[in-house]
Amino acid sequence: MASKRIVITGMGLITPLGLGVKHNWQKLIQSHSGLISTLELANSDPLFEQITSQVVGAVPIGPKAENKYDPDDHFSKHEQRRYSKFIQYALVATKEALADAQWNPTTREEKLMTGCCIGSGIGSMEDIYNNSVALAQNGYRKVQPLMIPKMLPNMAAGITSIEFGFGGPNHAVSTACATGVHAIGDAARFIKDGYADVMVAGASESSIHPAALAGFARAKSLSTKFNKDPAGASRPFDQRRSGFVMGEGSGILILESLEHALKRGLTKDEIHGEVAGYGLSGDAHHITSPDVEGDGAKRAMEFALRQAGLTYSQIGYVNAHATSTVLGDRAENYALKRLFGELGTDLAVSSTKGAIGHLLGAAGSVEAIFAMLAVENGVVPPTLNLDVLGGAEGDVDDDFVFDYVPHVAKKKEGLIAAMSNSFGFGGTNASICLKKFDE
Repeated sequence: MASKRIVITGMGLITPLGLGVKHNWQKLIQSHSGLISTLELANSDPLFEQITSQVVGAVPIGPKAENKYDPDDHFSKHEQRRYSKFIQYALVATKEALADAQWNPTTREEKLMTGCCIGSGIGSMEDIYNNSVALAQNGYRKVQPLMIPKMLPNMAAGITSIEFGFGGPNHAVSTACATGVHAIGDAARFIKDGYADVMVAGASESSIHPAALAGFARAKSLSTKFNKDPAGASRPFDQRRSGFVMGEGSGILILESLEHALKRGLTKDEIHGEVAGYGLSGDAHHITSPDVEGDGAKRAMEFALRQAGLTYSQIGYVNAHATSTVLGDRAENYALKRLFGELGTDLAVSSTKGAIGHLLGAAGSVEAIFAMLAVENGVVPPTLNLDVLGGAEGDVDDDFVFDYVPHVAKKKEGLIAAMSNSFGFGGTNASICLKKFDE
């Protein structure tokens, strides 16, 4: 990305750790877990009890003053009926990000040059399921008129565009678990290509539903060995990892050209950092399993480094995709070793999914924010539940050569750049390089 420089001026989060960037960061670096039993969910469906995996990363329900989510704090009853949960999450995170960026466009030109690139891996599973059941049991007239706009993955971007009057690119990515990083990278390119000065970028997901859990469980993707210890269920890179824990939430970033940010008066201290490079690739291998050599992941990381104009030795931290699956963590780690292996323990590699689970489409944008915060604060977040590094069936322990930041966050002096990875079903890969802002 050598022409226009793209900076991050605002960030917003809603995750299983709660609401707000500052709150999430403090919880994350204090090694808190946001994972709970499905039995603890508000209005828990009895169908959850049939599913072999009974741990999720749910957004905590409660008053805004406690950094929890109550839709009544944010939306009228009319809006709640119209907006499915993943759309609500995107709007909440967007409002925080816009406030953080101090971006409240008022002129027609400003609004036309502000766009939305917000994706979702699934959209609203709840609305798909409920309306399918209504149709099957009670007929056509019981299907909601708003079924389609409530379920479509692009409606987080669409509703955000409508709510705020942003007339720039209205774009949605749906590339499974790589969605969030693809959304950020695509948004940066829209600015570089002159379609917008400012982009609202990220992803949102809310798929904690018996049908979604059943599908992933039947595919043998989910953790099943820690139902009685929810906080211990997501354990990236650990010997006892057995599958991922489904999470929900949204991460939204405000991207803009450096020229635009400076022109409207932002100071260096008001710019979080820079989107320096973006890489993407395809495994062309299998619908759900990663390439064991990590070729696709490695190529995505190489593209991101090349676009950023960075050498591998300038990356001090990698927020790994590492979802706590046996095959996925091993393949990504091997790709990292092939690219960064000479750095050894000088490179910090952690997976924040130990704390929040796997937010599917929203994982990439949430974790990009965590990676940016690591660079800003010089602190690397921990990999929770990492008791024994490697050692799962098929692992080659000599491949685990980095500092995986087990259990406790770590200060890292001189951290100027980080990489965040996201990989998804279908063999889709995305990597992004984020740099400390330097005029």
